[in-house]
Amino acid sequence: MRRCCFIILSLFNYYIATMSMAGNPANYNVVPLPQSIVEQKGEAFVLEDGVQILAPADLQGEAEFLRQYLKEVTWNDLPIVSKRMKRVRYIELSVSPAVKQREGYILTVSKSGVTIQGGSAAGVFYGIQTLRKALLEGPILNPVIITDAPRFSWRGMHLDCSRHFFSVAFVKKYIDLLAMHNMNVFHWHLTDDQGWRIEIKKWPKLISVGSQRSGTIIGTNSDLDDHTPYGGYYTQQEARDIVAYAKARHITVIPEIDMPGHMLAALASYPELGCTGGPYEVGHYWGVYKDVLCVANERVYQFVEDVLMEVMDIFPSEVIHIGGDETPTDKWQQCPKCLALGAKLGTATTSDEEFSPLTSKLSVLQAHFTRRVFDFLTAHRRRALGWDEILDDCPQDAMIMSWRGSEPGAKAAALGHDVVMTPTTHCYFDYQQVEDPQFEPSRCGGYIPVEKVYDLNPVADSLSAEAQAHILGVQANLWTEYVTNEEMAEYQALPRMSALAEVQWTQPAQKDYEAFLQRLTRLTQLFERQGYTYAKHLWPERQMPSRWQF
Repeated sequence: MRRCCFIILSLFNYYIATMSMAGNPANYNVVPLPQSIVEQKGEAFVLEDGVQILAPADLQGEAEFLRQYLKEVTWNDLPIVSKRMKRVRYIELSVSPAVKQREGYILTVSKSGVTIQGGSAAGVFYGIQTLRKALLEGPILNPVIITDAPRFSWRGMHLDCSRHFFSVAFVKKYIDLLAMHNMNVFHWHLTDDQGWRIEIKKWPKLISVGSQRSGTIIGTNSDLDDHTPYGGYYTQQEARDIVAYAKARHITVIPEIDMPGHMLAALASYPELGCTGGPYEVGHYWGVYKDVLCVANERVYQFVEDVLMEVMDIFPSEVIHIGGDETPTDKWQQCPKCLALGAKLGTATTSDEEFSPLTSKLSVLQAHFTRRVFDFLTAHRRRALGWDEILDDCPQDAMIMSWRGSEPGAKAAALGHDVVMTPTTHCYFDYQQVEDPQFEPSRCGGYIPVEKVYDLNPVADSLSAEAQAHILGVQANLWTEYVTNEEMAEYQALPRMSALAEVQWTQPAQKDYEAFLQRLTRLTQLFERQGYTYAKHLWPERQMPSRWQF
């Protein structure tokens, strides 16, 4: 009975919302803001019964997305056809050489119909997203020509599924959020000290042992443990399903297998891969563990290659993220094999002073490891991407993800490396959205409000034109040490993801924060229709009394 009442109430609310927008014109000022919106003279096009979606065979997938989006927004279920008929009005989709940029599009509205021309199917898809969001205001489309293309080729969001595991259904829902914001990269963090989340058939203990931990820290930097078993993993078939789901939305899934540090879950599964031989336990607490892969052990490289072979079979992306961050050298200092390898490489000695943790004398070992992994991926026609710690002595073709501020990324670009900017100062969405964390769900710390995300310029003016060309784009990261459920993940991402979308897509000269807030307020209608949880600090009138917050 309660569920029935809820459904009736939802339908009633939807009916009221639909009636309220019945006579309103669409608003083309959407998020992200298109590059050019030129209003035209003439009568409006009204989206009503009798309109059809016209699309060739190779755009049937895009046409189906448009049909579903329009049904959600306007209640109209438009038929999809592949042949034009007389006296029928169309929303027509096509790939056209008139659109010079592959992800660009031209959206034209006149009295007789709507056309979306893309430089590729992806461009058509982004034009569809603009139309979808414009129609939140109403079904009357005033004549317009929108010419649009993204600023950056890499427009990403990251999700950490190692610290806390998220269902396949939620990962798809998260990917839908990326699509809504014209993003094209889903960076999927699958392994870490606290859990191994992807099935590797040649090394089955990664799942039977590494995907489970016997407890989890309670609170922030606490010694308390809940002693409650926690785990989960994605089968290879589930991962392939997610890859296909993302591909249909023109999103590339970039898997991350973090190495040689952040490997405690793998070491617990196969202790022989560490310098000491264990015993090891899948991590309970957050932070950096000193146990890492033994880079002087040849079995480690067999393990890495086996893992990467299966990962490459699942994920067709050119880029594979190999981590490389936060790798302590403590265990290498105490490992005879690592010491011998360091000496062989010509830069290490056996002096205690030389091997002090405060020096980087053993960083040559990580560079050696990175180069071997890089060479393996290159031989299989893939590219290695790593966090900015790998910059020292890494191969020229290695890609760098700059997280310790923007400076490492600028340095890498100046050296000729392709770079993705994701600085902690602007792009770590596990950080708080308000300064007072009393009523916030996450306890990560830090403070990144929506406005700060919006203000990010990933390309420093001081860089040469050649170096600027190596800044491929920007993404935000959602680490989940303190993000324990799906609603919290959405809350931490939204609406900051919308601000990030304009950093990624819109040219800096067109950005205006106050105007963005108006566009964002309209976009929240779509968040609510899709059932997303979002932070409402920008709209105090929408917030519940503090005692009822998370």
